[in-house]
Amino acid sequence: MNDAPSLFDVDDASRPLADRLRPRTLHDVVGQDHLLAPDAPIGRMVDGQRLVSMVLWGPPGCGKTTIARLLAEQTDLAFEPLSATFSGVADLRKVFSAAQRRRELGQGTLLFVDEIHRFNRAQQDSFLPYVEDGTIILVGATTENPSFELNGALLSRTQVFVLKRLNDDALETLITRAEDLLGAPLPLTADARQALVAMADGDGRYLLNMIEQVQGLPAPVDTAVLAAAVQKRAPLYDKAQEGHYNLISALHKAMRGSDPDAALYWLARMLDGGEDPLFIARRITRFATEDIGMADPQAVQQALAAWDVYERLGSPEGELAIAQAVIYLATAPKSIGVYRGFNTARAAAKRTGSLMPPAHILNAPTRLMKDLGYGDGYQYDPDTETGFSGANYFPDDMPRETFYRPTNLGYERAITERLAHWAQLRAAVHEPSTPTRPKTPRKGPSPD
Repeated sequence: MNDAPSLFDVDDASRPLADRLRPRTLHDVVGQDHLLAPDAPIGRMVDGQRLVSMVLWGPPGCGKTTIARLLAEQTDLAFEPLSATFSGVADLRKVFSAAQRRRELGQGTLLFVDEIHRFNRAQQDSFLPYVEDGTIILVGATTENPSFELNGALLSRTQVFVLKRLNDDALETLITRAEDLLGAPLPLTADARQALVAMADGDGRYLLNMIEQVQGLPAPVDTAVLAAAVQKRAPLYDKAQEGHYNLISALHKAMRGSDPDAALYWLARMLDGGEDPLFIARRITRFATEDIGMADPQAVQQALAAWDVYERLGSPEGELAIAQAVIYLATAPKSIGVYRGFNTARAAAKRTGSLMPPAHILNAPTRLMKDLGYGDGYQYDPDTETGFSGANYFPDDMPRETFYRPTNLGYERAITERLAHWAQLRAAVHEPSTPTRPKTPRKGPSPD
């Protein structure tokens, strides 16, 4: 008997560490207990030996491919892997034909499609009949929000399960498993070990790849040596996809919640991910008018100034101006009085149609217009005793409405007092026994 190794045998030590440490059971998968535990959704499916088609949505390196493979193994399904990046309709037809033949022989098929969001609409539709009749159990993996990337028909026939990025405990478990497999602790100082976990940024596969780079380094490896030896994982941020919208939403919410520290963090995350600073400048200018408004009229000026400074200085110096504006906006009083008032006024304008302004506020450049009463009785407000005539500026056939309701925050407190004073004067003007010229009240808040 010839005991010589085959040319096709692969030395286990030559395989990538991520492959050698690939979990053998769902119990070995770290960081996804909310889905895989015995009392969790996927865990219950496996226990009952009855899978449904699903989409696994999560960041890179969280275990999507491994979970799909283990699902097939633990439910006795044939595992058919496909990558949407390299496959087309012809490849799908072959898989469907093979699955139909297996079904005739009594075996099911789990079709795993990596990066399923890269399939176009027609390709996604091709899954539908085979999912519906049970020819395949579809397990799609995606790093993008399925709500945006998958069509509604396919989503209605699958369950979406959200996988989490691996937390520090899960990553530490992977480091311990790697050390057990390698037979020696990693030559890292305590600080370097923490830095290694931080550099992985929740990606288990990336962590294991970094471990392969540091395992042979002479001890002790501190944080400086570690940084020189391995490359920090680039932050997950796609300017055209969900990460883009998630982070700008987080920035908005932090500023709206008057938390300058959180706002600076999300600003830094966006800039570090490669976001266009001018996009951020536009969004914070919108925030200044929408969420602050008249509570601090200087807010929009601060946002515009930051936009202008960045256009003049560029990166990185101009980014400091944006950071300054973000802090100003986060610490400014908030009000949606302008936003709400304008929307209410627009609704009223659509509802009332083409009502004419009252004649007394119309200019009368011709004799005919004067004869029709244009400008008749108009009072020039700055020339009145109180600087306020109390005249009606709404259409004659439209009752007066209140659209702008200022808060008692910031500058709007003074506006609230001023409007209340003017309301008193207006009421006095329109009382039947009141002279045309409004009286100045003896007591009450100053009109200023």
